[in-house]
Amino acid sequence: MDSEIPVEKLRECQCETHPAKSILYQILNRGHASEMEQHQRYHSPHRSTGSRGCSCVGRRRVVLKTPEATCRRASEVLLKTLTFIRNLPSFYHVPWEDQVVLINQNWAPLFILGLAQEGVDFDLREISAPSLLKKILLNQSLSASNELGSSARGVSLEEVQKLKTLLWKFWDLDVSAKEYAYLKGIILFNSGCHVLKCLPYVQTLQQEAQQALMEFISMMFNRNLDRFAWILQLITSLQDIDADAIQELFFSPI
Repeated sequence: MDSEIPVEKLRECQCETHPAKSILYQILNRGHASEMEQHQRYHSPHRSTGSRGCSCVGRRRVVLKTPEATCRRASEVLLKTLTFIRNLPSFYHVPWEDQVVLINQNWAPLFILGLAQEGVDFDLREISAPSLLKKILLNQSLSASNELGSSARGVSLEEVQKLKTLLWKFWDLDVSAKEYAYLKGIILFNSGCHVLKCLPYVQTLQQEAQQALMEFISMMFNRNLDRFAWILQLITSLQDIDADAIQELFFSPI
């Protein structure tokens, strides 16, 4: 059975909200817990600082609460993103093979910028996974359970949290349309794509976009280059969002 996730519950750890474990859980998990404790003690790079956080967030799966409306808006954002790219004369000076590489590698961060610019927010529903006891009673094999888990619908709540946090950072900065345009140029002409045939030209285009963004911020915000540094940090965060999670969340329901 699916359940809606209020905004204030997004970061709430389920292990903390349900501290009492069943007798079955304790028996079955006793050996695994001791192995994990020993592994963390000897292999964790931060073993002296204690726990790095609960893993339950990574196991929780979510889908859109209103997929029809949200996916429609997402499709509109994607169309606007492609229109932006088509309207860039400098993009057509890049060889066709490089155009394909740039779009394939950078469509997700460009799409996220579009979500931020259009103010697209969305609510979620959590998918309840079958319990271990239910699997045992239904006589499901471990291999069948693993296959079911790997093909389960939904996206990791952890990934969606990262996306929502990033969107709110853009909204808190109140990024202007000009800034979004320069950001899209910086992202599109990603010089980190070393397989490009025309890499020096792409690097030049990215540098020009960065310079234009810095000059615009300097002019509009009284030479406050702290804002420029904050926005560049957001670009790094954009690259950390899983493109497969974006595709699964916004375009699989279509």
